[in-house]
Amino acid sequence: MTMDFLPVLANWPMLLKGLVLTVVLTGIALPLGMLLGIACAWMRLNAGLAVRTVVATYVEIFRNTPFIIQLFFLFFGLPSMGVRLSPETASILAMTLNLGAYACEQIRAGIEATPRGQLEAAQCLALNRWQTFTRVVLPPSLGRVWPAVTGQMIIVMLGSAVCSQISTEEISYAANLISSRTFRSFESYIVVTLCYLLLAIALRQLLQWMGPRLIFGRRRT
Repeated sequence: MTMDFLPVLANWPMLLKGLVLTVVLTGIALPLGMLLGIACAWMRLNAGLAVRTVVATYVEIFRNTPFIIQLFFLFFGLPSMGVRLSPETASILAMTLNLGAYACEQIRAGIEATPRGQLEAAQCLALNRWQTFTRVVLPPSLGRVWPAVTGQMIIVMLGSAVCSQISTEEISYAANLISSRTFRSFESYIVVTLCYLLLAIALRQLLQWMGPRLIFGRRRT
C-alpha cells in the first residue's frame, strides 16, 4: 500500500474552511453550554419543585441519549412541528444542550461541596442570594470541577464531527468529501485526525489557562 497525501493536501482550502467552522461551532456552543449548565445547577438546588423536575428531566434525557439522536431530533424532527433550523444552528443548539446537561451535574457537585462556613460568612456580610452565588459559591465550585468540565467541553468539541451527518460543513464533512473525490480515504482521515488532535490539545491548554485567570480565580491554600 502506497500513501499519497498530495491529493488530500491539494484540497487545503476545503480543509481550512471545515477547520474554521469547527472552531466557530465550538466557540459559540461551549460558552452557551456552560451558562446553561450553571443556570440549571442553580435551579436544581434553589428553584421550586416544578422547575427542579423540568430541569432534572432535561438533564436525564440529554445525558442518557446519543448525541447523534439529539442532533437528528433538532434537525429532522423539529420541522414536523414547524420549526426549521439550518445545519449550523442545529449543530450549535445540539452541542449547547448536550454540554449544558453534563455541566449542570458537574457544577452542582461543586456547589454542594461548598463549606457551610462560607455561606454563613456571606450572610454576615449582608450579601444577597445573587451576590452570594456569584461571588462566594460559584467561583470556588467551578475551581473544584474545572478538570471534569474541561474534559467534557473537549468531548463536545470532538462530537462536532457527527454534525457532518446533517450537512454541516465542518472538518469531518470536508474529509468525507475529499475522500470521495480523491479515493484517498486513509490519507484524508489521517489528516483530519491530526487536526482534531491539535484542536483538542489547544482547547485543553486554553481552558487550563483561562480557568484560574478569568473564570474562578486562583485558589489559595
